[in-house]
Amino acid sequence: MRVLHISAECYPAAKSGGLADVAGALPKYLSLAGWESAVVMPKYGLPWIRNQPCRLVHVGAFVLHGHYHPYTIEEPEEADLGFSLYLMNFPSLFQRPGIYGDPDRGWYTDNPERFTMFQLAVLDWLKNRELRPEVLHCHDHHAGLVPFLVQYAPDFEVLRNIPTVFTIHNAEYPGAFPWSKRYLLPDFHAGKEGLLDWSGYIHPLAAAIKCAWAITTVSPGYLEELQRFSSGLEWLFRQEISKCQGILNGIDTEVWNPEIDPLLERLLRAGGVNSLEDIEDFKSSQKKGLQYRLGLNPQIPWITFIGRLVREKGADMLPDLIHQLLSRGAGIGFIVLGSGELHLHERLHHLSHRYPGNVHVHVGYDEELAHRLYAASDFLFMPSRVEPCGLNQFYALRYGTIPIVRAIGGLKDSIKPWQQVGGNGILFQRFSLQAAAEAILEAMKLFHDKNKRDSLRQSVMRFDFSWHRSAAAYISLYERIT
Repeated sequence: MRVLHISAECYPAAKSGGLADVAGALPKYLSLAGWESAVVMPKYGLPWIRNQPCRLVHVGAFVLHGHYHPYTIEEPEEADLGFSLYLMNFPSLFQRPGIYGDPDRGWYTDNPERFTMFQLAVLDWLKNRELRPEVLHCHDHHAGLVPFLVQYAPDFEVLRNIPTVFTIHNAEYPGAFPWSKRYLLPDFHAGKEGLLDWSGYIHPLAAAIKCAWAITTVSPGYLEELQRFSSGLEWLFRQEISKCQGILNGIDTEVWNPEIDPLLERLLRAGGVNSLEDIEDFKSSQKKGLQYRLGLNPQIPWITFIGRLVREKGADMLPDLIHQLLSRGAGIGFIVLGSGELHLHERLHHLSHRYPGNVHVHVGYDEELAHRLYAASDFLFMPSRVEPCGLNQFYALRYGTIPIVRAIGGLKDSIKPWQQVGGNGILFQRFSLQAAAEAILEAMKLFHDKNKRDSLRQSVMRFDFSWHRSAAAYISLYERIT
């Protein structure tokens, strides 16, 4: 069976968040299970893509309301990913410094044009292929128009019997644009405008929920929450619930493996997860390796935040929380890796100057530093307001770092109180400074109880959050709809 994943991101080619990690891992594990999988994404002007020699797969063009739009499909020749990766090359729209926006100037104003053209080019390519996919797996709103177009656009009627799966990684970004941009879409069957519309906008997320054969969310908890809080889409989720399923994400345990991770300076000894002494040596050596770079005392607990510095991730809590704890003399090291809202950058940098030796801030994203922080940190802090699944908590567990999370979405599906049998982290319920501070104080107490801390580290490093389990659930879904 053949599955084509249509995604705006795919690790390692282009990444801004968890979507890339899923698109770069799920196809690999599906292929291992016997489902031939491929990914198609835009060819951005990003370093990994620029450095790949590519072979030409297809030269095509589509006509949209009298305008001619040429594109090519290319395949990296030397990328050993475990699946086929195809790059849709539309230079005027995608040969730019960022995925969704310029790192220095903000979001691209023509994103509706960019991702609508991406979808049209992909469908034009598919209709001209002799060997077509047997499932189209669409990821987030950037591919949300595909389920509608294959059903109701005459240009793509040869694809209408291919089942479509739509996975919602984050419903906070629906991709809606005004009907004044109707010209971006090809002709479609009369009377079907309502399938595209939500609240007076062309709404790719809502259109996909209405038109896809099956809907998945990246955790069962997130599916429950979307039926209660989804920016006006609650009724739609409840109406379409019979075709919805929550499947908790996994991680690529080859990429995230402390025994072979090439981004770490020192590895965990093979089989070291079975030895408390080896785990302690691994964690302490990671801290010492970063001590000079971060300027933090390796003897105190390190609490790390890795992610976008935006309200959705609860990052606006960080400055006040850090100041509150450190001004009272708490012996903690706080590390922040991420980027987002400029005022948060400024406030966090101010704290790093005010509390030298206790705060390190790295604005931007650095994959190598991220791996080293997961290995060196004692705790990972995720105070999210919204968290469809979260992958960071899985990475942390893999490296013996205890998650401190808000009990929301996929975080409450994957993290259980450490005091319970099978527990693996610290949770807090309310989004408040007090609740978060209490969770961190609990973490400090755990850190200083060496026996409990070391035992928990060993336990969480044995948890299995690989994609094998999640891929099996997707395969069951594909078999059901095909």
